[in-house]
Amino acid sequence: MSVNSDAPELPAPGEQFTDPPEGAESAAVTPGPERRPSGFGPLMARLHFYAGVLVAPFLLVAAVTGLLYTFTPQLDSFVYDKELTVAHKADATRPLAEQVAAARAGHPKGTLVAVRPGSGEETTQVDFALPELGERAHTVYVDPYTGKVTGQLTTWYGSTPLKTWLDDLHRNLHLGTTGRYYSEIAASWLWVLVLGGLVLWWRRQRRNRTARRLLLPDLAAKKGVRRTRSRHAVTGVWLAVGLLVLSATGLTWSRFAGAHFGEALDALRSGTPGVSTALPGGSADEQGGHHHSGGTGAHTTRVADPKAIDGVLDAARRDGLSGPVAISVPQDATTAWTVSQTRNLWPVGRDSVAVDASTAKVVDRVDFEDWPVLSKLTRWGINAHMGTLFGLVNQILLAVLAIGLTCMILWGYRMWWQRRPTRTGRGARLGAPPARGAWRGMPYGALVPGVVVVVALGWALPLFGIPLAAFLAADLVVGTVGRRRPAPEPDSAG
Repeated sequence: MSVNSDAPELPAPGEQFTDPPEGAESAAVTPGPERRPSGFGPLMARLHFYAGVLVAPFLLVAAVTGLLYTFTPQLDSFVYDKELTVAHKADATRPLAEQVAAARAGHPKGTLVAVRPGSGEETTQVDFALPELGERAHTVYVDPYTGKVTGQLTTWYGSTPLKTWLDDLHRNLHLGTTGRYYSEIAASWLWVLVLGGLVLWWRRQRRNRTARRLLLPDLAAKKGVRRTRSRHAVTGVWLAVGLLVLSATGLTWSRFAGAHFGEALDALRSGTPGVSTALPGGSADEQGGHHHSGGTGAHTTRVADPKAIDGVLDAARRDGLSGPVAISVPQDATTAWTVSQTRNLWPVGRDSVAVDASTAKVVDRVDFEDWPVLSKLTRWGINAHMGTLFGLVNQILLAVLAIGLTCMILWGYRMWWQRRPTRTGRGARLGAPPARGAWRGMPYGALVPGVVVVVALGWALPLFGIPLAAFLAADLVVGTVGRRRPAPEPDSAG
């Protein structure tokens, strides 16, 4: 007779309680005092199991598409080298107004909406909006040293077609609004799986809780579920912080949870501030514009003069805006131009100024250091999620997280397969979930507040709450049907 001394009190996610080895019953002659088991561990195991089985496909797709998106800067440099980089650098650049004029000559249609001056090896990017493009724009690339057009692409807020395609793949699988549900489900459940897995691994090691057993895989374990579980859990421990950050930052711009997050920021007066572009005197006449001589008294709004862009940029530079910037072109001469830093690398540069083109003076300014704390955290989190906050190091960390999450998901499904019953007459294709009814073992002092917290989370994160409610309803129906099913008659041959 042999009894496995390492057998845990509670089943791991995807495990079931198995029959004791033959003869084990006879060994327990005098049972010890009965200990009322806590329902927390089994409840967590069951939630982790079902969340892992049902949500893991969404997480796997998010991990793979996120890995592809991570290295878009390198892909852009390779695919769009002619448009994004200059052939030869020179000592001085051409006037920005001249570069805009060259872009307009190469692209006569559309409304000039933004300019990103080039420097170093980067070309100048001039955006023209057209009604049929929606949020996208035609971007004309100009060599800042020669003033010659190097190419044209259809972009989305400055992103190249390749980057836009990979971004849409990661966010919505190119399925539009419907596709966004997948990524929000992944972000809404990732933190649940991570925290639940950490709790389960901590509880499993309670008899011999050492740093080595918690942080290193059990290389001495025989092939099978023990080795797979060790790799799955230890990888999760090492990646936990990064995965939690990805979950939180992904939720900030999701459809439903992101909307709630934005409302919370507004309520706390922590939204992203912007400069005021209103100039004194609103009518075209007051600004020296032309007007119709008809009896209606209607005024013709003067279009902003692109030739003023050099004076606008000089005013912003004098006011301290350094590094890469984007210049937003107003659609009339009675609105200020906006110049904003676009540095995403740490330390992030997001200072903005509003400039009156008629006087080339700054009329309003908002510095990144004056942003509310929550707005700064949101900005840093978005940059970290997109792999731009710390450059190549950030990209490598994201790649490690994506690959690690993929491995954890595959190991999780492998555990499900390895835990299936294989005895004669009890064979099954997959492992059974942890037993139902664990919540009955929870003390009411913890159960009631827990329900309140879960309901609040379900409201704040709808694509966490709705799938959880659906699971509970289905689980209740299955349990009710199982209880009403007649019990099998005993074998009279015995």
